[in-house]
Amino acid sequence: MKGFVRKSVLVWLGLVILSCSVLGVIGGSQTETVFPPVAKVTTNYLLNPPPGASAIAYWVARLLEQHHYLQRSLDVSVSTNWFDRYITELDYQRIHFLQSDLDALSGYRTNLCRLLLRRGDSTPAYVIFSLFMRRLEQHVSYVTNLLEREQFLFDSEERVLINRKGAPFPKDLSEAQRLWRDRVRAEYLEEKLAGKKHAEIIDTLKRRYARTFRLFREWDSDNILEFYLASLARVYDPHSTYMGKSAAENFAISMNLSLSGIGATLMSEDGYCKITELIPGGPAHRSRKLKVGDRIVAVAQSNQPPVDIVDMPLSKAVQLIRGPKGTEVRLIIIPVDAPDMSVRREVNLIRDEISLKDRAAKGKVLEVLVEGSTNIFKVGLIEVPSFYGKVELGSGVNGGHGRSCSADVAVLIDKLTKQGVSGLILDLRHNGGGSLDEAIKVTGLFIKGGPIVAARDSDGTLIVYQDRDLTVAYAGPLVVLVDKFSASGSEIVAGALQDYERAVLVGDASTHGKGTVQSLIPLKPFLESVSKDVTNDPGALKLTIRKFYRPSGFSTQLKGVVPDIVLPSVNDVAEIGERYLDGALAWDMIRPLDFQKLNLVSPYLEELRQRSAARIAKDIEFKFVQEEMELLRKRLADRTVLLNEAQRLKEKEEMEHRNKLREEMRKQQKSIILTNWVVSVEEESGLTLDTDEPSPTVGGETNSVSRLSAELEMNQEETESEKPSGRDIVLEEAIRVMWDWFELLGPSPVVYVSNIVVGVASDTVPQK
Repeated sequence: MKGFVRKSVLVWLGLVILSCSVLGVIGGSQTETVFPPVAKVTTNYLLNPPPGASAIAYWVARLLEQHHYLQRSLDVSVSTNWFDRYITELDYQRIHFLQSDLDALSGYRTNLCRLLLRRGDSTPAYVIFSLFMRRLEQHVSYVTNLLEREQFLFDSEERVLINRKGAPFPKDLSEAQRLWRDRVRAEYLEEKLAGKKHAEIIDTLKRRYARTFRLFREWDSDNILEFYLASLARVYDPHSTYMGKSAAENFAISMNLSLSGIGATLMSEDGYCKITELIPGGPAHRSRKLKVGDRIVAVAQSNQPPVDIVDMPLSKAVQLIRGPKGTEVRLIIIPVDAPDMSVRREVNLIRDEISLKDRAAKGKVLEVLVEGSTNIFKVGLIEVPSFYGKVELGSGVNGGHGRSCSADVAVLIDKLTKQGVSGLILDLRHNGGGSLDEAIKVTGLFIKGGPIVAARDSDGTLIVYQDRDLTVAYAGPLVVLVDKFSASGSEIVAGALQDYERAVLVGDASTHGKGTVQSLIPLKPFLESVSKDVTNDPGALKLTIRKFYRPSGFSTQLKGVVPDIVLPSVNDVAEIGERYLDGALAWDMIRPLDFQKLNLVSPYLEELRQRSAARIAKDIEFKFVQEEMELLRKRLADRTVLLNEAQRLKEKEEMEHRNKLREEMRKQQKSIILTNWVVSVEEESGLTLDTDEPSPTVGGETNSVSRLSAELEMNQEETESEKPSGRDIVLEEAIRVMWDWFELLGPSPVVYVSNIVVGVASDTVPQK
């Protein structure tokens, strides 16, 4: 998840240069591990550390100790956690290492940190990796033979454990082989239920296992060192890591993917390529066919056959997904809300570049007719996908080409209020952060000065960031939309507006919960302080240095921001958010900052909640969401899969039938949003009709009742031709919440498009 400090570079730290000399041998034989017998292994996979590895490892250890937020020494506890993490990250399904292997390696468990600090010794990384490769070779050989002779019958009630997170390692090779057989049978059935024939399934699985082995086989000494030191950094927290040369290359690829190709950010999780973010304006986002959490299992180029990417390294998968602008890519996915892992869906996309304009803030005027009303009124919507700035923080690069998020939002506020909107909705869903300065300035557009956020260093030093601009760009009713993917900078904005009681927050049960700042430290200056002969790039260490706190004193870390009105969401069941990351820093609080609440929300909040809950109980779309939540909850609770083909087919057919019924029921539903007009930051000549939003009617009315003021102009040439696949039910409920707020504020601060005009909304609500 992107933090709002992306690449802040820590300057020379002025450390006293410590000796990297060898201070002695630890425990004598502890650096020599005797392996248990391993049959049918043809290759010795033990590599030696690369030149300079000792100095790199030493400085990573020292910088973590002295400059990470936790200020935690590399003691026995860290060593134990590091050993376990390195083993688990290599073998995340716990099916390769045997318990006897771990017993043989146990001498390393409490001594990894001592070896690193006293000798810069990374030898354990290579010994452990060598044993992993031996077991992986056995695994692939076993599966290859099994695929040739297994009958693959699925007529029993057998269930196998697929998600082995936290499960014990197999005690011996026989138990490991039973796990390997269970897994390949489950994989075979998934492919069969997805419609593949026997020969195709055998070919797919053979290629998958062979590819996995080949890709690990290609790891060199640098790759192993990077993986080893990165696992150490993640012992401190999940956002700290070591990035060697290859990681920097992969990082560049992922950033390019965010700006071109399909417009999605991806991560590798349990062997699957998982979508973690859809970039606003990109092909994936525009298609409305992909969701965060979807897993891509195969990629096809135009009319070419799909290439299986399960267990493929992320960098390789990204290369298949990316491509020239205007070309077609077909993604085979397992939907995030699929009740069965065998469910496959094909999504066709045309690759495109994502310009800054696509990622910039956008405004819309929504003509709305709520249930029970005969008057159409206008609501302003401002979508903020990220807090971009004129200069990316710490990079020295003009990443925003002279544009800033806060300036764009201010322009949009001015244009929307001139169109007589009755209230504003600030949409921070899927906003992963960006510039801290811009997040503070955006918050300041809605309040008359005061503290926005505080940052605390490891030594307790508190830095309070203030909005010092006493002007208010908008003082009318404000609703803020958030979800589980609202992180970092967006949590600062949402948290401050909630603490000031300036806005009503609506959305998922909480935001993401990333309340930390990372800094990127290049290692080359430290190595050069000892030796001027450093020629290769030793990489960089990214570590967490601060935590953030809201004006109320609550940290946004781990718990995130809890909306005033929580709506049902599958995101709240899925394992999304900081609290699901291993080693995430704890939540805490400080003394509240000196600020004054506006008291615009709490007098009405209980009534707003009751009205929203009553609507949700009757809304069929939210009923569908709650059903999906329960299905996903059951699937996550049961980590096994049933290997009964007939029963699985029946369940799949029931799901398909249920989805068809839902689609028929959806056709009868009407949106309260009648017309959607885009307000551009650049355009000076009126508004553009956005046909990418639904425009059905309520209560039998026709769109002919909707009339904009004479000054609004429509540029038909710039309208989009695609129609969305469904309504934005969260946005619609936010509009209804705003309507309720209008009634409770009284006199009604509404500007009607038809029938009645009562004045500008922001002039009728409490002013500061």
